[in-house]
Amino acid sequence: MLTLMKPGIDDYAESKCEPTSALLNKLVRDTHEKMQYPQMLTGRLEGRFLKMMVQISAAKNVLEIGMFTGYSALSMAEGLPAGGTVTTLDIDETCIKFAREFFEKSEHGKKINVIQGPALDSLKKLAGPFDLVFIDADKPNYLNYYEAVLPKVKSGGVILVDNVLWSGQVIDPDAHKDDANTRAIVEFNNFVASDERVDRVLLTIRDGVFMIRKR
Repeated sequence: MLTLMKPGIDDYAESKCEPTSALLNKLVRDTHEKMQYPQMLTGRLEGRFLKMMVQISAAKNVLEIGMFTGYSALSMAEGLPAGGTVTTLDIDETCIKFAREFFEKSEHGKKINVIQGPALDSLKKLAGPFDLVFIDADKPNYLNYYEAVLPKVKSGGVILVDNVLWSGQVIDPDAHKDDANTRAIVEFNNFVASDERVDRVLLTIRDGVFMIRKR
């Protein structure tokens, strides 16, 4: 089997992607300088993928569960037509304040609607239908988010779920025993793999993206 994941391959792939705006580049720098856990950033490679997914799916109503500092929300908003909306859910007040400062500076910021609070509570109040959903929040709730949002996704709509390879720990039996996040992701991956309501492919983009299409 051919293995391409050599050191530097992610950097190479990223360098061939569409350039990002000066504002997104500043968001990356400021996140690293001011925020805890800057490794949670979506980053250029996956951000450009999210933008393109919005474009090729002709999405107008996008939902994001887990915003962090707003990189992914802004990336998806770039791909939306005028009048399109990204509804993004997050519980962290510090992250929301940080992200909103960048949304206000972006020409695409007006397309983003931030809802603060526990995502499962917020989801109960949202009707949909959503064209595209991006899930990148607390891992133990992945399956709960998926089940809560699937009925609100249109037929043919897409759900993208981040971090489903979890730095390779999903294939490490010892990690399953010792880490609740790994166990939750493995359970989620196994569930989706046998879910007859959807078509699915697990992509090895960065830390793994499950691409799921509702039938």
